[in-house]
Amino acid sequence: MRPQVVAHRGASHENAEHTLRAYQRAIEVGADALECDVRLTADGHLVCVHDRNLQRTAATKGVVSTMNLADLDELDFASWKNPWAELDDEAGDDDPAHSRVLTLRKLLETVADAGRRVEIAIETKHPTRFGGLVERRLVQLLADFGWTGPDSPARVMSFSVTALQRVNRLAPQVPVVALVEKAHHWPMLKRVADRDWIIGPGVKELRDHPGLGKHLRLADREIHVWTVNTAEDLQLCVDLGVSAVITDKPAYVLELLDV
Repeated sequence: MRPQVVAHRGASHENAEHTLRAYQRAIEVGADALECDVRLTADGHLVCVHDRNLQRTAATKGVVSTMNLADLDELDFASWKNPWAELDDEAGDDDPAHSRVLTLRKLLETVADAGRRVEIAIETKHPTRFGGLVERRLVQLLADFGWTGPDSPARVMSFSVTALQRVNRLAPQVPVVALVEKAHHWPMLKRVADRDWIIGPGVKELRDHPGLGKHLRLADREIHVWTVNTAEDLQLCVDLGVSAVITDKPAYVLELLDV
């Protein structure tokens, strides 16, 4: 059985990450699931933004947690990906919504309207000034969609064990993924991660430390791997029997898997 193909921040190799267009494209090419990072705005909205500040993706030094949603909505989150787009006479007129900040609510609506089952992996970013409020707001939002039960298409990921424990308390039936940044963190994580937690190592760690994959398999852990963008890394994951690969190139990875 092939691994689930998860679009990392949408189809982010060809589109600006975390934009509506990136996610629409991922659904169009057949991604099984979408991945996003979420941060909380000053007025309590969850938005899909990876970095703490907006220098890289919106050309401003603003910090997400200190800004209201209305302020973020005035920024352009897409031009950095293709700064010459406005000079392309052959490019069609793009929907302005494709370059604005994407709220998690809008992304969940997009998933719900996909016309087929599309799952979503939501990473909460820590540390943050809002602490556990991030997970509380996230679970409240999932509940609004009826997505806190055993058939939920959503799962929550984090490098923070505390955040995942919080999700377990608030929504025990929502799957969680413990992200692993370094191979040597696994022995310590193993002691605190519940048996049903999914483990999410980076592909570079699996490549550089083959023992990590071996130990995860011996521990009978379900494995989701990030970020898998080459045929070689995909083969490593297939050989390891991972359940999901998170990729910037969902169309490419699907093509490789369907050969």
